[in-house]
Amino acid sequence: MKILIIEDEPYLNESMVEYLSADDFVCESVYTFDDAYNKIGVHDYDCIVLDIMLPDGSGLDLLKLLKKKGKTEGVIIISAKDALDDKLEGLQLGADDYLTKPFHLSELSIRIAAIIRRRNFNGQSSIQAGDMRIDLLGKSVTVLDQELELTNKEFQLLLFLVINKNKVLSKNAIAQHLWGDIRDFADNHDFIYTHIKNIRKKILAAGGEDCIKSMYGMGYKMLI
Repeated sequence: MKILIIEDEPYLNESMVEYLSADDFVCESVYTFDDAYNKIGVHDYDCIVLDIMLPDGSGLDLLKLLKKKGKTEGVIIISAKDALDDKLEGLQLGADDYLTKPFHLSELSIRIAAIIRRRNFNGQSSIQAGDMRIDLLGKSVTVLDQELELTNKEFQLLLFLVINKNKVLSKNAIAQHLWGDIRDFADNHDFIYTHIKNIRKKILAAGGEDCIKSMYGMGYKMLI
């Protein structure tokens, strides 16, 4: 799952990136209002961690612009301001959660995961997709009661396809979701083909149906 962290304090920003990356989130981070606005205009995220007090603008104004653009990312506000009015305003503007600094990074990670489950999977911790059962907390997939031995990237790719089932996902969109902006300058996406091939092979070996369709010149689609 891809996260955008908007926090101007370098140590906290870097700490969140390090901790959430270790929890298998793909993290991009910025330090200013302008950089965040540019990121949001170009990319989609599963969740945004948003500081209210940025050096060149208010996080709440950024939240307003996010909603005005019709963006559907989950948003968790982090702020040193513990005033009830700020919490209420953030939630009324469409934020999903509010966390007051200082906080434990483990709590932030759990709240982000809960927001993503609530938005993408109706709050469920496991989902059925065709003949696959995906355990979101255990990060495992079974096909006809046989567990697949997936790498972390294969699991994240399969989950991304399931979330966007019956939609064509371009190779660029997949690369952005799995690797974030470190893939901005990649000259090809052959590594995606390799991951798709491996997932198909493992599903078929477990007796499942190949439900990933290659769309020539466009990308891939999960048909379930």
